[in-house]
Amino acid sequence: MTIFTRICVCLITVAWCGAAEASVTDVPLSAAPLEVKVLVVNMFQLEAAPWIEALHTDRQVAVPGLSEDYPLVRCNAAAVCQMTTGMGHAGAAASMMAVLYSGKFDFRKSYIIIAGIAGIDPARGTIGTAAWARYAVDVGIAHEIDARELPVGWKDGYFGVMTDSPDAVPKFDYHSEVFKMDESLLQRAYTLSRSAVLEDSEDVRAYRRHYPAEPANQPPKVVICDTATSDTWWVGERLSDHARHWTELLTQGAGDYCTTQQEDNATLTALARAALSALMDLRRVAILRSGSDFDRPYPQQKVLDGLRSQLKIKGTIRISTHNLVDAGMPLVDDIVQHWEQWKNGVPTTPAP
Repeated sequence: MTIFTRICVCLITVAWCGAAEASVTDVPLSAAPLEVKVLVVNMFQLEAAPWIEALHTDRQVAVPGLSEDYPLVRCNAAAVCQMTTGMGHAGAAASMMAVLYSGKFDFRKSYIIIAGIAGIDPARGTIGTAAWARYAVDVGIAHEIDARELPVGWKDGYFGVMTDSPDAVPKFDYHSEVFKMDESLLQRAYTLSRSAVLEDSEDVRAYRRHYPAEPANQPPKVVICDTATSDTWWVGERLSDHARHWTELLTQGAGDYCTTQQEDNATLTALARAALSALMDLRRVAILRSGSDFDRPYPQQKVLDGLRSQLKIKGTIRISTHNLVDAGMPLVDDIVQHWEQWKNGVPTTPAP
């Protein structure tokens, strides 16, 4: 997986989070669990900050089991809440489970939006693009052969667990390899957000011009395309092509790889466990990922040079994190403003 911009913000994030959280006072809720309309799930502070500001949260709930960096769930008067899991598979799953089983919230009718930045395929989007996912595919559950020892004809060294070929579909024994989002919610989210005005910056525009084709060299917009999950931060043509192939393979050709990130299949696994316990409805989950960097260099650019050059673009974090809110808030607002229509499922009436 590749999320170059996270490298340069991690130290800033740790320092900022420590200072911010140290002064917070938990505002206790009533003994009855809070009936949450929408839960926004972010992975680290710079993703969370624009949401916290936009939601005007005024209640803070400390939840045992959350990351020590992000120990609070923040909620507003409209019963919209925000949590930050911490980055990576382990942190995301542990934090999500802690909140789901805390007993402090009622998520049985809640809509959950997983919103984070990601690497993006220049054939599917650009830096700043906001992508709603139909599929989340774990590309980290695999066998691997050293690339220097590939069998003849193999393009890369990855193949399914308990198989012996890159084109053999593995059995889904982990129950976390592939998740498909509810189509009605996906289409509703896209319809509500597709006309959103997304942010951009001059330094990002200048970098895009190195890519010769659309959509990489175009302004960001809201799209539908799929996301690949792995705790390994990867970059380059061959590894990115593997993500495309793996997404198609595990979805029987239906998946359209677009973004790459660390957490979504782990978060969804926790949500799926809670759904089996009747604590929430997995059909009410949406994934929104925004491009913060390209998953491969532009033509004639070396891979390491591409990584280094993207780290220097200051506008990537700002526009990618803010565009999550720009694309995600139309869905949040519609759910809150028309709760009587949403509480029993995605409305069947046309979106405004």
